[in-house]
Amino acid sequence: MDYDSIERIITHINTIASMRGNHKKPAPKVGIVCGTGLGNLADSLTDAMAIKYEEIEGFPVSTVAGHEGKLVFGNLKGVPTVCMKGRFHMYEGYAPETVAIPIRVMKLLGCKLLLVTNACGGLNEAFSVGDVMVIKDQINMVGLTGLNPLVGKNDERFGPRFPPMSNAYNKELRAMLKKTASGLGMDAFMREGTYCCLMGPGYETAAESKMVRGFGADVVGMSTAPEVLVAHHCGIKVCGLSLVTNMVVYDPDNAEVANHEEVMDVGKKRSKDIQSLVEEFVKGLEGTDFLK
Repeated sequence: MDYDSIERIITHINTIASMRGNHKKPAPKVGIVCGTGLGNLADSLTDAMAIKYEEIEGFPVSTVAGHEGKLVFGNLKGVPTVCMKGRFHMYEGYAPETVAIPIRVMKLLGCKLLLVTNACGGLNEAFSVGDVMVIKDQINMVGLTGLNPLVGKNDERFGPRFPPMSNAYNKELRAMLKKTASGLGMDAFMREGTYCCLMGPGYETAAESKMVRGFGADVVGMSTAPEVLVAHHCGIKVCGLSLVTNMVVYDPDNAEVANHEEVMDVGKKRSKDIQSLVEEFVKGLEGTDFLK
């Protein structure tokens, strides 16, 4: 979607806010994408205003359980924030550039920083279900096969034709996340590693799991990478958290199967910890250069 189309979405959001008596245009500094089962992150916002995706002309609509489908504007520990309570996936039938529309909307709304969260399968055998991983880097398998949101005509108002992807997950923000987690006594289940994005919706086979583990991935999921690519392209600083909701199976004869209900259940159990971590992390951003 081009720059002018994103501007029209912004105008529509501002109109809805005005009709609801919110005379200030939404001007978030931080954007948060809530992963499967982690929608409660949006519940932390004060002075909140929620807009359903279907109310926003030109905006996609969520179709997956655990993704409510709302943009929630408010303040998180005093920091103007917008939460995506539900994201979009290519397995829903959306093109990569459509999946990334909300990130460009966040950019034009004024976001300086994006925190992505997701539920994932653990590849690293040192990890356990319930672990929270600070994302250090990503392997965008779907992007490597040509499903890349930046394919097509480039608009320099968003970013350069050939964006470098080094430090895609900002090193300083990663350090802040780890320090915040440590201060909250979360070291026992905190990890750091590489996230691999596959298309889905089928969970990976044992052979596929071995392959992406061999590439250096610690966890695997079906989202996040397109959003991070577009955020990095348009100059938004990025950090991310992956919640390990299941461990992948490496033995094709193993009878264990992954399922969406298991993913949501683990998300609910660990959601309060992640909520506390995100709240304290965002609180620590106030007054830093990351929000300027």
